[in-house]
Amino acid sequence: MGRGRAKAKQTKVARELKYYSPDTDLSSLERELHGSSSTSLPSTRVAESGTDEDDDYDKWASGRR
Repeated sequence: MGRGRAKAKQTKVARELKYYSPDTDLSSLERELHGSSSTSLPSTRVAESGTDEDDDYDKWASGRR
């Protein structure tokens, strides 16, 4: 029992989220999308494919320890 109130609240929140449209700063969005030459993105490193963890798993999976 008591599911009615909880469901009604969830429905209300879902409806508010669905139809809520915040004010959008279009000039800020344009700057972000176009970017500038002075701003550089941080580089991301890709993990090496032959890490120690992989080797440990391979040993375990093959039955060697």
